[in-house]
Amino acid sequence: MSTESFHSEEFESTNYRHILSKYLSYWYLFVLGVVLSLGAAVLYLRYATPQYNISSLLLIKDKRNETEINPTEKFTDFSRLNAGKNVDNEIVLLKSVSLMHRVLSELSLQATYRVKGGIRQQEVYQDQIPFKLLISHLDSAAYGQSVTVHITSNNSFELEDKTQRSTHQFGQILRKPYGTFTLVSLPAVRGTRRTQPVTITFQNPQKLANHYAKSLRVVPVNKQASVLSLSLTDAVPARGKDIINKLVEVYNKEAVEDKNATATNTINFIDGRLQGLSSELTDVEKEDENFKRKNQVADVSSQVTQSLREAGEYSKQISNYGIQIEVLESIENYITQSENQQQLIPGTLNVEDATLASLIAQYNDLQLDRDRMLRTTEASHPVVQNMNDQLANLRQNIQENLRTVKNNLTITRRNLLAKNSQFGSRIQQVPTIERGILAINRQQELKRALYLYLLQKREEAALSLAATVSNSRIVDRAIAEDYPVSPNKTTVLLVALLVGLGLPLAFVYVKELMNDKVQLLQDVQWVTTAPILGELIHDRTNEAIVVANQTPIAEMFRLIRINLQFAAREQDNKVLLVTSSMSGEGKTFFSLNLGASLVLTGKKVVIVGLDLRKPNAITNQPLTDSPGITDYLVSDAVSVDDIVKPSTALPGLYVVDSGPTVANPSELMLSPKVDKLIDILKESFDYVLIDSAPVGQVADAFSLAPYIDSTIYLVRYNFTHKAQLEIINRIQAGHKLKQVMLVVNDANKANLRDYGYGNGYGYYKPDTRKQRQNLV
Repeated sequence: MSTESFHSEEFESTNYRHILSKYLSYWYLFVLGVVLSLGAAVLYLRYATPQYNISSLLLIKDKRNETEINPTEKFTDFSRLNAGKNVDNEIVLLKSVSLMHRVLSELSLQATYRVKGGIRQQEVYQDQIPFKLLISHLDSAAYGQSVTVHITSNNSFELEDKTQRSTHQFGQILRKPYGTFTLVSLPAVRGTRRTQPVTITFQNPQKLANHYAKSLRVVPVNKQASVLSLSLTDAVPARGKDIINKLVEVYNKEAVEDKNATATNTINFIDGRLQGLSSELTDVEKEDENFKRKNQVADVSSQVTQSLREAGEYSKQISNYGIQIEVLESIENYITQSENQQQLIPGTLNVEDATLASLIAQYNDLQLDRDRMLRTTEASHPVVQNMNDQLANLRQNIQENLRTVKNNLTITRRNLLAKNSQFGSRIQQVPTIERGILAINRQQELKRALYLYLLQKREEAALSLAATVSNSRIVDRAIAEDYPVSPNKTTVLLVALLVGLGLPLAFVYVKELMNDKVQLLQDVQWVTTAPILGELIHDRTNEAIVVANQTPIAEMFRLIRINLQFAAREQDNKVLLVTSSMSGEGKTFFSLNLGASLVLTGKKVVIVGLDLRKPNAITNQPLTDSPGITDYLVSDAVSVDDIVKPSTALPGLYVVDSGPTVANPSELMLSPKVDKLIDILKESFDYVLIDSAPVGQVADAFSLAPYIDSTIYLVRYNFTHKAQLEIINRIQAGHKLKQVMLVVNDANKANLRDYGYGNGYGYYKPDTRKQRQNLV
């Protein structure tokens, strides 16, 4: 592995440790967030209304399970009325709002009941309260309103609403502006709740039906089976079970009612036809009786028996076709009547035409769907209008098919009559009486056959009406689970824990994201390639010189001194320029203590204050009237010896103060006397440390570039802006200052531990290997 790769992995690991320690420094926020969120979750779980899941299984007699019906068998109409249903259509019907509205109405769920609990009111079912509410009329103004029932005895109670509190007897009809209802006492209900006040809240039946219809889940158990799973979530398990059980009951009841409607309509139609045929048959029989009495005929002559037998075969066929034509005409007359436009068309009455039977079946199915849709939908609804158009088209197709079949039967019957006329020569000897009797008998046979046929069909319809069975069967009645599905304790606590940790985490992240100051050593290393001499911990002593004691910061200055010697690499490195991006980053403090550290090794050091724009005493002592650099630069009367003064803080350390403020510091820095000053100081001292102005604010320090050997650039944690690090890159790229090296000031102990500069016990332990690598 290369050195660069090793350093990169080391920096990433250190960065992760520092980020973790930074978040851990806000541990109290995480503890507080977790405690508050878990406390809120516990309160929510304590007082939230639990929801229970109720489920049931329903078997639908699907069309896929039907057996093939032989059309030649009797009672085929009965089998067709009890045919299976399509599962997908039944799912839509089970979830319909109209069906749910009927369920809630039959269960009398127009109101909810609550009794006082520990802190909040608890919802109970109607079988858990000591009375029964019977609603006669409820105005829309009552929806959402509440009344409280206070039971005072077995026969009386007090009713409290918004306006008043009145006393009533059980069984008394209560007439209020918002409705009329009655409370009936249930002595069988015992326990403490018999004396508890019960709050009744009236519900909007339509909204309640919409709510439960949306909450109801109806799904097939699998794709191959026609078994449906019905499930519902409710706060009261007993109510949920009653709703699902009643839903299945009402669904089966409506299915039976739909089938009975078709059978009943067929019976009514046949009864009307039978009544007319009975009168016609009576008239034919009377005509036969009068004809025989008038002509005194007792028996038909045996002379024409054989001829009549042959003619009789054709007569039977003619009669049969006549029956069918009569039936078709009856159906056609029924369809064309305006009062029957919205009624079901009777069965095909055994007319042997598959197309006509199919069209009538489609018409009746669509008519039933339209009637069901009109229960919940206005007649102007586009879906209903579409059904009306389809019914009109089917009615027209049925009429056209009736005319076509009737024409075909008429042509066939006409051909048979033509063949029958061929026997005219055989019966020319038959008296006119015989022909009259034959005509009467033919009419009588036609009416009798049609009458018997209609009687058979009526019996079939009556049988289907009496024996109609449901298209579904309950596999499992509604069962409520023992434990609530909502709220889920594990999920709520987990979400609360994540929120308790996430909010402080987001707060710290946003706070750090908005901080554009240098936070990590890695922030400096990522931006610039300049070597880093070392870091300085925050000094809390407020002393000018801190290297004289055995303290962590003194050891850091010693480490910087060692790294400075490595950076020289046998080159002359006597004149050091100390600068930064802006004031306040510790240039003077660093210059003084670096000089003191060099003095402790036996070197003679002078610190020159060349920040002419901000004069100050290097040793943090009050400024005196003694001459400084500005005096030396503007006056020939001041010599170098006049401005160099020994420091009172440490023997062997000398300082040169900047002197009084001048109007043209930039031009003064270009004076030839600056070169002369530095040359003299180089001859007299081992090290010359120049405390200059910040290069990020003024360009004064750049005028000293020809005189210096190295540049020490100060960066301060939580003070220097990250954008200001680009100044270092521009200085290096333009070679404006020689051999730029960095010192990061004001580090805390967490920074030092993360980057290997401390052991975490307050004793400083320098990592010289890392420092030397930074200088490579």
